[in-house]
Amino acid sequence: MTTDLKQTPLYQTYIDQGAKVIDFSGWALPVQFSSIKEEHNAVRNNVGIFDVSHMGEILVTGEEADQFIQYTLTNDSTLLTDSKAQYTTLCNQDGGVIDDLVVYKLDDKVYFLVVNAGNTDKDFEWLKSIKDFNVNVENKSSEYGQLAIQGPEARELIQKLVSDDVSEMKMFEFKQNVTLFGKEVILSQSGYTGEDGFEVYCDAADTKAIWDGFINENVVPCGLGARDTLRLEAALPLHGQDLSEQITPYEAGIGFAVKPLIEDDFIGKDVLKAQKENGAPRKSIGIEMIDKGIPRTDYAILDTDGNEIGYVTSGTQSPSTGKSIAMGLIEKGAFELDKEILIQVRKRQVKAKIVKKSSFKS
Repeated sequence: MTTDLKQTPLYQTYIDQGAKVIDFSGWALPVQFSSIKEEHNAVRNNVGIFDVSHMGEILVTGEEADQFIQYTLTNDSTLLTDSKAQYTTLCNQDGGVIDDLVVYKLDDKVYFLVVNAGNTDKDFEWLKSIKDFNVNVENKSSEYGQLAIQGPEARELIQKLVSDDVSEMKMFEFKQNVTLFGKEVILSQSGYTGEDGFEVYCDAADTKAIWDGFINENVVPCGLGARDTLRLEAALPLHGQDLSEQITPYEAGIGFAVKPLIEDDFIGKDVLKAQKENGAPRKSIGIEMIDKGIPRTDYAILDTDGNEIGYVTSGTQSPSTGKSIAMGLIEKGAFELDKEILIQVRKRQVKAKIVKKSSFKS
């Protein structure tokens, strides 16, 4: 492990708990504590905790913060409140996804953007480069810790630990100034696993105390390996694979993150409006292998005549079902549900079929 990797406040905790640590987007992060399958099943059946303090936090404030957020992000930020967050994307002029993120409106003209770790600096510089708005854009990433408590038992556990009522909290609803293990946090009903759960934003210095509190409640520590299998079974996209600056939200199957009426001006509007009206040239699909083999990122997708029609964006063997599954991007005209396709796995062409992504967990 090189010494120049960035570390979250829990780095020494990983080492002490015997985690296998890897380089992830320049960060030293645990890929697993026990085993990927064990951690995956803990989240599917009970509750697990992830350290996601590597994620970036960018604060946007100022007199024209409302207009700035509506212009720079694709979703309709007028729907935000001080207790309702939103999944959205940051796009370039061609409609390509610079990053996908969650935006919180903490107060009047105060926006808190939670961005992907590997894109934090790029996102920050992009936002700073947008002129003609009276706003202040600050990279606050080093000041925050972030933990994700995920699984069917997460809500009951959180309710036991906080005085606030979380029983009716829905996806992307959040509460500010919540006391958890004696620390003040933002508590968000969100996550990246397809399960019920919460994300906790805290002062960086409080991260270990909160992590230890959950571990003492017998919550299973989980690493990046389980995080990836869980999000893939839930068909949640990963930036850098299923999303990129060359893939639009409509191509990636997250058109819901684009303003529904597309009336306000925003970056990427022309391309995205055209794709909403006429359809995107490519389509994100679910894939299930028929033959043996695991479809990996960038493997070619072929039709049964051997013509290349797209490529795999993410793939794995599902711990929940044992099936080999993937998401891919193909030409729009090549899509047909249950259609047989071929995946170029090294020198072999192996049979697969197009399926609904919702079938991955069953």
